[in-house]
Amino acid sequence: MVASGVASTSHPVLAHIIPTRRCNLSCTYCNEYDDFSKPVPTDEMVRRIDLLGKLGTSVISFSGGEPLLHPDLDDLIRRIRKTGAIAGMITNGYLLNVDRIQRLNRAGLDHMQISIDNVTPDDVSKKSLKTLDLRLQWLAEHAEFHVNINSVVGGGIHNPHDAIVVAKRAVELGFTSTVGIIHDGDGQLQPLSEDEQHIYLQVRDMGKKNYARLNYFQDNIAHGKENKWKCRAGARYLYICEDGLVHYCSQQRGYPGKPLAEYTTADINREFITEKGCAPRCTVACVHYTSYMDFWRSPQTIPPVPPPSASGKDKLIQLEVR
Repeated sequence: MVASGVASTSHPVLAHIIPTRRCNLSCTYCNEYDDFSKPVPTDEMVRRIDLLGKLGTSVISFSGGEPLLHPDLDDLIRRIRKTGAIAGMITNGYLLNVDRIQRLNRAGLDHMQISIDNVTPDDVSKKSLKTLDLRLQWLAEHAEFHVNINSVVGGGIHNPHDAIVVAKRAVELGFTSTVGIIHDGDGQLQPLSEDEQHIYLQVRDMGKKNYARLNYFQDNIAHGKENKWKCRAGARYLYICEDGLVHYCSQQRGYPGKPLAEYTTADINREFITEKGCAPRCTVACVHYTSYMDFWRSPQTIPPVPPPSASGKDKLIQLEVR
C-alpha cells in the first residue's frame, strides 16, 4: 500500500464506502445513520467496488450506518479482495457472534474497527464495554483479521476515564488500541480539558509500539491547536455515500459530490492539488494518515472551494494512536 502510494499520486489510498445508512443503534453524537433505509442493492455495491478497483484504490473499507446489516456483506468483502484491495470495516460490533466472525474470516476481511464509548451503557451511547466484552472475547479467539478498538474522550462523554479501561481491555485481548475525540458538527476540533488531555496521553502510550508513531497532529488536536498540512481528500481518500457520490469525507459532504461512476484520474489529480479550507482544524484521522505520504511534494496550487458545513450533532472521529 505504502509503496504504490509513494510511487504514484494518481490513485486513492483509502476509500470508505457505505453499504447501508441504517444502524441498529442511535448514539446521540452521531448523525451518519437512520433507522429505516434499505441496504444499497448488492449489484450496485459490486459496481461501486469495481469502480474503486479500476481507480487503483489500495484499501476499501465499509462504514455506515452499520455495515453488518447488509445481507450480502460477505460477498462484498470477497469482491473487494478480488480487486486486489485490502478489505476493512468499521462496526459497532453488536451483531457479531462466533459464526459471523468465522464467515468474515472466510470472506477474507483484513481489518475491523470497533468504537467503544463507555464502560456501561448510558443516554449518550450503548456501545459499552459491558455489552461488547463477550463479543471481544469471541474476536480474540476466532478472528483471523486485525482488530482495533477505539476508545473515546471529549464532549458529551460522561466519564472520560472509561477510555483508559477500554484501552486496557483491548491491549489485554491482543488488539490494537486507538483513541477518539468528539468534535463539533463541522468536523472541526475542540480542545480537551486538562483531565481529558491526561487521559488522551495515557491511552496514546498504551498502544502497541510496533507501528510508526506518525501522530503529531493528534497532540495538536488534543490541545485545540491547528495543524498545517496538505489535505488530499478527494484524491488519496474518498468517502462514497449511500447514493454513490464522492465526498471529501463524512464530515464535509457535498464536494466534489460527483457520482463515483464519473470520477476519473483527472478528478483525483485536481483534488490532490486543491487546498481544503477546513484542513487546519480537521480531526478526520483517516484523511490525515492517507495524506502523510505526500506531505513532501506537490504544493496545493488550486484555491480552496469552501466545503459545505456538516449539520447536526457532534460526531465521533477516530484518532489512530498506535
